[in-house]
Amino acid sequence: MTFPADYPVNPPAVRFTSEIWHPNVFPDGRVCISILHPPGDDPNGYELATERWNPLHTVESIVLSIISMLSSPNDESPANVDAAKEWREQRDEFKKKVRRCVRKSQEML
Repeated sequence: MTFPADYPVNPPAVRFTSEIWHPNVFPDGRVCISILHPPGDDPNGYELATERWNPLHTVESIVLSIISMLSSPNDESPANVDAAKEWREQRDEFKKKVRRCVRKSQEML
């Protein structure tokens, strides 16, 4: 988690440092969930302002949102289109890639 100078007005950036295969994580590890998007109206019209960053969010609420995202991907608004497609169409292959990423990250310890 990286906090901007104007935190808590703006959200921190969250990035996985080990490889992860998930519809809501960009290939470079950046997490894409609504509460981490800047406050206010969505310029693309996909999210309500109430779904975006609010200075009342805490590190705990961010971590809980990430845990929820990991178990229940939003494949309708993916950061990783390939992972989202695989999640929808080839769940067994998706799970194999996830297990491979987990094993690889465990080897880093």
